[in-house]
Amino acid sequence: MQPTRILQGLRFRKQRLTTKDVNKGFYKGTRTGNMGRHTSFGGFVIEWNKVRTYACPPLDGFKLTPFVTEAKPKVYGEYPGERAGPRSAEAYLARWKAENGLD
Repeated sequence: MQPTRILQGLRFRKQRLTTKDVNKGFYKGTRTGNMGRHTSFGGFVIEWNKVRTYACPPLDGFKLTPFVTEAKPKVYGEYPGERAGPRSAEAYLARWKAENGLD
């Protein structure tokens, strides 16, 4: 079996195939593999022997530190008079005007 003549040409030889390049029914996939199977009733059964597991080594005495320091105190926003808190549109616009200065 060989690919069609247009796919053998130089135009598509070095490029990736997409669903727009070939006829319907072509499924490229995401190269992620499956972790189970579909049932005849529309459900999905996970097969645990196919699930990826990652072994993490013990982190005792690990010398690298996180990017954010743990010594910084937690700061919680104060929104006086705003019932919605940080989701308030008025508080957002007031802060934006204070920081940017222009409308």
